[in-house]
Amino acid sequence: MNFFRGVMGGQPAGPQPSGAETIQKLCDRVASSTLLEDRRDAVRALKSLSKKYRMEVGTQAMDHLVHILQTDRSDSEILGYALDTLYNIICNDEEEEQDENAQKQADDLGAQFTDKFIQDSENVTLLLTLLEEFDFHVRWPGVKLLTALLKNQCAQVQGVILVSPMGVSRLMDLLADSREVIRNDGLLLLQQLTKGNAAIQKIVAFENAFERLLDIITEEGSSDGGIVVEDCLLLLLNLLKNNSSNQNFFKEGSYIQRMKPWFEVGDDNSGWSAQKVTNLHLMLQLVRVMVSPVNSPGATSSCQKSMYQCGLLQQLCTILMATGVPADILTETINTVSEVIRGSQVNQDYFASVNAPSNPPRPAIVVLLMSMVNERQPFVLRCAVLYCFQCFLYKNQKGQGEIVATLLPSTIDANSISAGQLLCGGLFSADSLSNWCAAVALAHALQDNLTQKEQLLRVQLATSLGKPPVSLLQQCTNILSQGSKVQTRVGLLMLLCTWISNCPIAVTHFLHNQDNVPFLTGQISENLGEDERLVQGLCALLLGICIYYNDNSLENYTKEKLKQLIEKRIGKENFVEKLGFITKHELYSRAAQKPQPVFPSPEQMLFDHEFTKLVKELEGVITKAVHKSSEEEKKEEEVKKTLEQHDSIVTQYKELIREQDSQIQELKEQVTSASSQNEQMQTTITQQLAQIQQHKDQYNILKLKLGKDNQSQANTQGDGSHVNGLQTEELTQLREEVEELRKQHTLLQTQLGDKDTLINTLRSEAVPTAEGTAGGSDNTELLKELEALRNQVQSQLAEINRLQTERQELLRRAEAGSLDAAPGSEGSTDTAKVAELESRLAAQTSETERLQEEARSLSEGRAGLEQQLASATSTVAILQTEKAKLQTEVQESKKEQDDLLMLLADQDQKIHSLKQRLKDLGETVEDEDDLDARDQTDDDDEEDDEENED
Repeated sequence: MNFFRGVMGGQPAGPQPSGAETIQKLCDRVASSTLLEDRRDAVRALKSLSKKYRMEVGTQAMDHLVHILQTDRSDSEILGYALDTLYNIICNDEEEEQDENAQKQADDLGAQFTDKFIQDSENVTLLLTLLEEFDFHVRWPGVKLLTALLKNQCAQVQGVILVSPMGVSRLMDLLADSREVIRNDGLLLLQQLTKGNAAIQKIVAFENAFERLLDIITEEGSSDGGIVVEDCLLLLLNLLKNNSSNQNFFKEGSYIQRMKPWFEVGDDNSGWSAQKVTNLHLMLQLVRVMVSPVNSPGATSSCQKSMYQCGLLQQLCTILMATGVPADILTETINTVSEVIRGSQVNQDYFASVNAPSNPPRPAIVVLLMSMVNERQPFVLRCAVLYCFQCFLYKNQKGQGEIVATLLPSTIDANSISAGQLLCGGLFSADSLSNWCAAVALAHALQDNLTQKEQLLRVQLATSLGKPPVSLLQQCTNILSQGSKVQTRVGLLMLLCTWISNCPIAVTHFLHNQDNVPFLTGQISENLGEDERLVQGLCALLLGICIYYNDNSLENYTKEKLKQLIEKRIGKENFVEKLGFITKHELYSRAAQKPQPVFPSPEQMLFDHEFTKLVKELEGVITKAVHKSSEEEKKEEEVKKTLEQHDSIVTQYKELIREQDSQIQELKEQVTSASSQNEQMQTTITQQLAQIQQHKDQYNILKLKLGKDNQSQANTQGDGSHVNGLQTEELTQLREEVEELRKQHTLLQTQLGDKDTLINTLRSEAVPTAEGTAGGSDNTELLKELEALRNQVQSQLAEINRLQTERQELLRRAEAGSLDAAPGSEGSTDTAKVAELESRLAAQTSETERLQEEARSLSEGRAGLEQQLASATSTVAILQTEKAKLQTEVQESKKEQDDLLMLLADQDQKIHSLKQRLKDLGETVEDEDDLDARDQTDDDDEEDDEENED
């Protein structure tokens, strides 16, 4: 322990060891000590020496420290010391007193130790595992160490974290830590982690990062918050910039709407803190990232629509027109509004309706243009206003027309300042930067708009008192010829090139001035200095546009004459070389990169982004037009006409196809509706069938119930009659049997009548056919049998009537017997009467037996009748089947006869044609009449021969 006291600051007991020796001894103690306390003290000592002896600790102790992280996971204190020590040797702390060489050596040292640490990817994985520890002394140094690793070797550490299971998710948990120190350092860690890695950016975004970050910004006070808000905004910029997937996720998650409260500023805007300016600047950049021109047009348009609908654009315009806003915030707000309205007609219309809070109110566009042409305004602010004006006119023909209309004589209001007046004032002012900005702004009012190019030709300017007004086109060429500054001439030449391109009328107006072409040829042919080369190139471009878009309406300046003039005065090769000066200029490529005009200084403000597109489009065609001969031009014009005709035909076919597509779509909709109706009808039919089946089942159940009730009722009646004695029961049975026989008889008569009708029908149908003879005889026999059956039924009917009469007599007698029996039961002892009753009872009994026998015989007769009826029914069915067969055979025979007739007709036609051909060939052909006559003669001869022989 004395050793540790010496290291930790105790009194030296002997000669002092060097730092390397001390570190070596501490490393040995860490590696060899078995007690946790000894190892902890040794690691604590290494931590205290790690800043002063960074090299020694890093080279000797790193492996031992990693081993401590692997083995002593149970002790949070030793883990914290080890992580702090690793952080000290890897982190590159920037100290003010260090010079550049010392700082460079420190950075190199940190990179070397980082490479050594991440050689084994398991070390990074181990560090990610330690971040799951909730203990503050482990988690916080772990976060700082991982941040330092990412700063030194970002790509390699990102790769390890990306392939580590749940690696990014563990780091996202840091944002939910209740300890602000860890949460804030977690933000710094995620900033480093998401730099330049789209895959990690997507994972972080889908781990609900947007929701958490926006919540933190709101909790910290939005734009009025501190450095934490700045860190959150920087992380959001990392996640969204150049990442279309995250941008779409941000928009679809309705997070754009949550940005609106950030820009709510009060009336008193004095005394903005530096942190608030920084925060608001980052917030504006975040809005610009979502609507940047480099994004896909569809995504940008969708975000612009959302920003207008949620009121974000209105809030930005409020800041734009507010007073007391810092200049850099105002400049960035103008740039942000520019990109929010760029190419969006709805947003552009809204911006045109915004008025500044002045008396009287002025449109925001006019107020901004006043700043642009004011040379006292900051350069970056003037560039921002120009960009805003360009974005307002981008793909906005309505806005272009409104700007040009303010220059026309019929719409000029002398009492108010208009945008056109400000542009003309800037175009002809003494400030070259104002000249350039006004020329470019006016060129954007004419971009891809032939109507406004022609309208601008009507603009007349009053130069001085007593002189007639001159056109705006003429005034521009007059200023060019006066030899003003290069920036002014470049701006005017860009305006003229944009104006007359693709507008033959404007070309004619330009060539109508006799001084313009000599001036252009003189500028191109001279050998001027390096600064004038760009002007020469633009003059060559302007002259080339006059050739390419020339409609040959001026006899002195037709295409051919202008080319001859170039060949004589300049030379074709020299002309093409001067034309190439434009694209070879160093500022040309910078302006072609993005639409926003960003220049380091006013002197370098020479090219406009849209003009670079025009140069790229026209340079090649002008070069070809100068080298072409008149014959080639004629051929090209013919080809153009042919192509135009083809285009018109293709357009017609497209319209026809479009109409057919609409008709097909309508038919498809009709088929779909019919199919749906069919399905509904099928469903309805199925339901109705189910209901019918249900009703049938209910009917059968009710039928069974009624049968059971009738049977029980009959049984009840039978029991009641049995009480009156055997005689009454037998009489009731007889009555029922007779009634049943009557019903059966009626049914048989009905069936016989139907069969008679059917047989008569069959007989009437079968008589005309010769083939039905056998069937007719069978019908006759069947009729005889039925007649016999009918007679038998009649006799049985008579027998039944007789039995009914006897039954009535028996009933009457039974009633009389019962009346006579009553007084006898009361005690009569007359033996004569009793004997008489007994005899009468015996007679009735015998009569009843006889009736039973007769009923039994009638039942047997009925069974025989039913059997005969069944045989008759089967006979009728057989007859019907035979009749159907005969009819089918007759139809088939008719069809065969028709086919034979057709074949005979075809054969006759063929024979006739063959005979005709033989006649045409000169052969002798006998007609059918001759053949028939010959056959008749031969037959007669044969008969005569036979008679002679006889």
